[in-house]
Amino acid sequence: MAKVTAKQVKELRDKTSAGMMDAKKALVQADGDEKKAMDILRENGVAKAEKKSGKVAASGLTRVAIHDNKAAIVEINSQTDFVASNDDFKDLIDSVADAIALNQPKDLDEAMKLKLNDGTVEDAIINTTQITGEKIKLRRFKTFNKNDDDNFGFYLHNGGEIGALVELEGADDNTAKDVAMHVAAENPEFMTQDEIPSDRLDHEREVLKKEALSEGKPEKIVEKMVDGRLKKFLAQISLADQPFVKDPDMSVQQYVESNNGKLKGFVRYEVGEGIEQDTQSFADEVKQQMNQ
Repeated sequence: MAKVTAKQVKELRDKTSAGMMDAKKALVQADGDEKKAMDILRENGVAKAEKKSGKVAASGLTRVAIHDNKAAIVEINSQTDFVASNDDFKDLIDSVADAIALNQPKDLDEAMKLKLNDGTVEDAIINTTQITGEKIKLRRFKTFNKNDDDNFGFYLHNGGEIGALVELEGADDNTAKDVAMHVAAENPEFMTQDEIPSDRLDHEREVLKKEALSEGKPEKIVEKMVDGRLKKFLAQISLADQPFVKDPDMSVQQYVESNNGKLKGFVRYEVGEGIEQDTQSFADEVKQQMNQ
């Protein structure tokens, strides 16, 4: 068995960010061969990632990357806010967002196979899982590819807890950024009312009708009341018709048009939205970790 030196351990740690004991064990197992030791650490990282696959990763960050006419918004999750604020996690999401924006993958499987540093996006996520000790997951992304005359705008709220990316036809960068800030604040569901599915409209109309009848309103005026309330509801969920946050006297569409632009697309991600989380006390969490 080859003798493993402190220098070898340090060099392996510098290249992999593995713990000292993990690096030493891998070198011993690899009989001092650094490349084999790196493979062992990677395999161990996979094992750790698989062990944590049942954990709920509902914290994390969003990021936006823009490279000329290409852009992407990305959400990567961790189990705790503490890890999401870690520099290793931030470096990971920055590099993954750049790779996705530049390469425009069509789905998560393709994104995970993108080249990144000396490996792939999947390798980088596994490595960060190993470093942080938490489940890390690339949850979702959306890519954009604009024309030369279009403009991107983005906004990250509270360091990336909410991220918004907007594409405008024409206008300018400042207008696009203003709209992105609006999207982050007001959370529109659709760009225009034309995009709202008919079954959603039918459902909302029925709900509003029942509300009006329950208020004791005469049936002959209920339909007019419902039409008015439905119009107000649609304006609340449609980006184009929402009152612009910086000037509520005009709609978002009117603001964009006043700057010689047109709404073309938007995405808003809020970290963890829609993920069911386990309710566990802090004491129970500590006990669980001590038993691992």
